[in-house]
Amino acid sequence: MHFEILIEDISGKTALEILIPKIISDEHTFNIHSYKGIGRIPQGLTPSSDPKRRILLDQIPKLIQGYGNTFTGYPLSYSAILIVVCDLDDRCLSNFRTELLDCVDKCVVKPETYFCIAIEEGEAWYLGDMNAMKTAYPTAKDAVLNSYVNDSICGTWEKLADAIFLGGAQSLAKLGWQAVGKEKMAWASDISPHMDVDINQSPSFCYFREKLRSLSSI
Repeated sequence: MHFEILIEDISGKTALEILIPKIISDEHTFNIHSYKGIGRIPQGLTPSSDPKRRILLDQIPKLIQGYGNTFTGYPLSYSAILIVVCDLDDRCLSNFRTELLDCVDKCVVKPETYFCIAIEEGEAWYLGDMNAMKTAYPTAKDAVLNSYVNDSICGTWEKLADAIFLGGAQSLAKLGWQAVGKEKMAWASDISPHMDVDINQSPSFCYFREKLRSLSSI
């Protein structure tokens, strides 16, 4: 099985490049494509932004259709699946999933597509493995980590920053979004290698893990 995986930022790509080989065997292949933000699904499913900006949801109808066309050119013996990984943020999960599925339904040529939504943000997947957190950051604040409820809507990256960044999320935010992005890259690189994918407590990560495993066993 071959997986084409779209994700909204470079830190997510870094994490998945480490985590996916822990989930599926090396007989399967995958490509991960990162974007520069999530954006919004365009009204009428017609992209209005410049593709060069690389905003994931702004381009998602066009991307899905493009993969549909590409996959039809593959030999029958080569199975390929599109997976879109994105954050829920403050959206309604049911409505968001319906909007995403509508993008597939409107395609003339439909690729086999699955959506894996991190709830609330990708950092929830790191916080789903407290052993990995403490291995990567031994001085992380236990009180902050222990107060976290898996996949809760609580400002997830801020919670993580409060646990491990000097001065917490407030200090990090004052440095600007470029600094936040740099710190998220560090979290991906530092935490992901220590994660045990089989004991992760994040429901949305477990959904992603089981979806990959079930598809790769077809």
